[in-house]
Amino acid sequence: MMTFPQIDPVAIALGPIKVHWYGLMYLLAFFFAWLLGRYRIKKGLFDITVQRFEDLLFYCILGVILGGRIGYVLFYQPSYYLSNPMQILSVWDGGMSFHGGLLGVLLAMLWFGHKEKKTFFQISDFGAPLVPLGLAFGRLGNFINGELWGRPTDSSWGMVFPHVDNLARHPSQLYQMALEGLLLFIILWVFSSKKRPVGQVSAVFLIGYGFFRFIAEYAREPDGYLGLLSMGFSMGQWLSLPMIIAGIVLYIISAKRSRLPS
Repeated sequence: MMTFPQIDPVAIALGPIKVHWYGLMYLLAFFFAWLLGRYRIKKGLFDITVQRFEDLLFYCILGVILGGRIGYVLFYQPSYYLSNPMQILSVWDGGMSFHGGLLGVLLAMLWFGHKEKKTFFQISDFGAPLVPLGLAFGRLGNFINGELWGRPTDSSWGMVFPHVDNLARHPSQLYQMALEGLLLFIILWVFSSKKRPVGQVSAVFLIGYGFFRFIAEYAREPDGYLGLLSMGFSMGQWLSLPMIIAGIVLYIISAKRSRLPS
């Protein structure tokens, strides 16, 4: 059994200026997305200039931040933030919804694709492999913040979070970092290294993330203000199921279209 190391959420403090680890994780996520995107462009995996890609990345960053925060407010704690509206701005304390951030990014890609006269799935197939490493950094930020801890466990790698209770719990943030982040990155990077029918890389992302998130939620403590919902599923699981279904449908459709005579 281990004990959570009680990491100071503030990485750097210069007088009144404080830089939080959570914010640094987001910076690292965007930095690696920029590096990986440039690499894919130079390899000829997408017909776009580096400058236009950087514009796309900027729009997606806005989508992640605004969508992620708004999604968290609406999906998880609407009553709290309705009573404390100024707390909506406190993103450095955590509280970002992946599913809300995904919707924000999808809107950014849709708008960018329209401007560039490219289809939505051409854009999303290029962007999907850039996402999982960012998710890994985000989950590491959750761990450093000591939030989103796991359910009680008897396993030898259980971790006590003293600010929660004295029970050994799953370090579910690290499970999600490994599954939704590192493993999904490897799967998508390898899968997208060869030419695929339009839409299939996006489909694999939807299926992979939805599946890994659904599984990891069994080790994650449900949000106290929500608990388990119908069928014993958490909110994260219910939000992941449509992703899995949409990914399967998209994969089948893209495979069928690729076999049609041109």
